Amino acid sequence: MKRHHLLLAFAASLVFTPNMGWAQNYPAKPIRMIVPFPAGGATDILARALSQKLGEKIGQTVVVENRPGAGGTIGADAASRSAADGYTLLLATSSTHSIGPAINPKIPYNAEADFTPIAYVASSPNVVVVPNTLPVKTMHEFIDYARKNPGKLNYASSGNGTIVHLTTEYFKAQSDTFILHIPYRGTALAIPDLVSGKVDVLFDSFVTGMPHVKDGKLRALAVTSLKRTALAPDMPTVAEVLPGFESVTWFGLYGPKNLPADLTAKVNQAVNAALADSDVKERFARLGAEPTGGTPQAFAAMVKADNTKWKKIIAERKISVE
Repeated sequence: MKRHHLLLAFAASLVFTPNMGWAQNYPAKPIRMIVPFPAGGATDILARALSQKLGEKIGQTVVVENRPGAGGTIGADAASRSAADGYTLLLATSSTHSIGPAINPKIPYNAEADFTPIAYVASSPNVVVVPNTLPVKTMHEFIDYARKNPGKLNYASSGNGTIVHLTTEYFKAQSDTFILHIPYRGTALAIPDLVSGKVDVLFDSFVTGMPHVKDGKLRALAVTSLKRTALAPDMPTVAEVLPGFESVTWFGLYGPKNLPADLTAKVNQAVNAALADSDVKERFARLGAEPTGGTPQAFAAMVKADNTKWKKIIAERKISVE
């Protein structure tokens, strides 16, 4: 009987002892990285650059699995329902975990409670572009011109509720300007109208906007990162005129909720090592993104602040996706 009680106590200690050292034998099989957007897009290309180097650093193959649909919701939801064993990761973006939850109450997951933050992977700013015919050359001049011509200027976006739309409304609120909204089905469709002068301004993604600037078709006024970006170190920021202004598309790695702390730490360490690799930095730069890295706690705090900011803008500007 005594031996029986000892065995039961030993078994209970195995079940209930916290921090059981899951990471000791992890990973023992390939890791799946869910990308909630289609193959060939910016998030997918960034994920493949990261997965290759992450696999080398963590000692196991990392397989990218595209689960697109509903603005990233389908893939993110699938990841949230996966086993918390470190073999399913999610490359999330501001669309799935900041803007989406702020603007769409029907999202099937809780962006904070249903995931374990692992690492802030990269950020990508927007660039403010205008036609060459617009009589402004700086952000300060543009704001002054817009204030003197309320309602006469317009801006393009990639659709209601997108980061381009929200960023421009955020800019309008901060700069006290009145600029009309013209939604397009993607910023690429707006470029011809911008070049011809039918549209006055576009807060485009860096990777799609800058080629038109380099070709001389458009004029760049500023980037939307808080500090000047290494992608264009001589270009001023909007924040230099409107202190505190920041809008970036971020990319980050999550696991399902309740991912053990030692697994989280091991993946975080491997991600940070991968982001320090020169090849990863170069491949990210071609996408208009800068590696970030850092702790899971810092990543979670950034996402929470980003979500709070967009909720405020959405409420104040009465923005909806309907």
